[in-house]
Formats: sequence, structure tokens, C-alpha cells
Amino acid sequence: MSKFKFLALGVAMASMSAAALAEGPLSIGVGAGWADTPYKEYDQKVVPIPVINYEGDNFWVRGLGAGYYVWNDQTDKLSIMAYYLPFQFKPKDSDDDQLRRLDKRKSTLMAGLSYTHLTQYGFLRTSLAGDTLDNNNGILWDIAWLYRYTNGNLTLTPGIGAEWNSDNMNEYYFGVSRNESRRSGLDDYDPEDGWNPYVELTASYRMSDNWTVYGSGRYTRLSDEIKDSPMVDKSWAGLLSAGVTYTF
Repeated sequence: MSKFKFLALGVAMASMSAAALAEGPLSIGVGAGWADTPYKEYDQKVVPIPVINYEGDNFWVRGLGAGYYVWNDQTDKLSIMAYYLPFQFKPKDSDDDQLRRLDKRKSTLMAGLSYTHLTQYGFLRTSLAGDTLDNNNGILWDIAWLYRYTNGNLTLTPGIGAEWNSDNMNEYYFGVSRNESRRSGLDDYDPEDGWNPYVELTASYRMSDNWTVYGSGRYTRLSDEIKDSPMVDKSWAGLLSAGVTYTF
């Protein structure tokens, strides 16, 4: 279940650019995806992904998030939003004996603001959100520049961006307390905040007025604060997904 949740989050983030500029108000679909988590010895596999997107004049729904527009025109879109942050750590899901002795990290509900600015040269996408359930007490800031290219029925949306994790966020998901260190034998670790740069690409092909196939991917370079964690054995995280949607 945790693998599915982590993957669903990545898909929601990677497809946000396409959802923000959807051709119709409502689309549903199904797909499959693969995600590589940074934790040590987590099994990776292909999993199914449900897709639901809605874009209205006042409300929107994209993957695991929803929002209410306080400003919405052809150039600028500002909204109050909330989304489920499914990233979590379950010790039993790791094959590493030391990680299996650590504490569980819970998922949470994030809330804040999102903003999109559209230009003829592309668009800015950014969001700032904080934990509302007192699980990690962290803040996430995501900012990216993307360009939407359409040629007939084919649409490509490449982007480059970065995500900032507050020190509380990094400490909760990648830190090792003294008690955990004594139990597991890992070094205690107290990370600070950090930036995770990424590149992403979403591609879609409209097969008819209603049916569209899509594919998306994201490559994230992890910050030193995450890479140096004794819980982590990678310097990057990756995501690939593909599927089909029906637009009403």
C-alpha cells in the first residue's frame, strides 16, 4: 500500500501541468506507474493508478489535491488548496535490517496556496503548503517553469523546477533520533532544509474527442540533506507513468 501511495503522489505532481490546462472540465481514467523511493532496499514494482481531474471556474481537483480559486483568469490562477501527502515510511516495507528497527513515519494532509502564471513562453507553477495534522510540522514549496507544445493531437509539456523541504519535513522523513540510533545501530541524524531540483515531461495524444493516452516522467536530484541520511542509499528519485483518460 505504501508503494502505491508514494507513486500516486508523484503522478499527481508530475501531471499537474497537464491538469491545469485540461481541454475539458472532467476527465477520468486509469493507468500504471513505477516509482523509485530513496529509502534503502524498498522493492519497486508497477502498480495501477486511478486518474480523476476536474477543472471548473471556481474549483479544481487534480489527483490527490483540490482547491478553490480566489483569482482565475486567462493569465493568473491563485487558489487555496489542500492535498493528501501520502509519503510515509513503514519499517516492515524495507528489507534492510537496520531500517526495520526505526519508527514509522506517517502521511498527512497539506494545505496552502497554489499559483499559476501563463505566458506565451510557458507558464510558472508554484505552491506553498504546510502540514495540518501535526504529523511532520513541515513545509513544502514547489516552483517550476513549464512549456506546453501542441502539434495536432500531440501535446508535450516539459518542465524544470525544484522542491524545497523545510528542516522539520526532512527531519521527520529522513532523520534518525538518538533512540532510533541505539535500537538500529545507525548514526543519529538531524537534517536541515534543502532543495530538490527536478526535470519532468508529460506527453499526451488525443485519439478522439474524448479519449486521450498519456505518459509522464520526473527525475529528481535529492538534496545533500536527504542523500546524507543513513536511511537513504540513492542520490535521486524517479517516476514513470502511463495511461488512458476519458474527457466528458
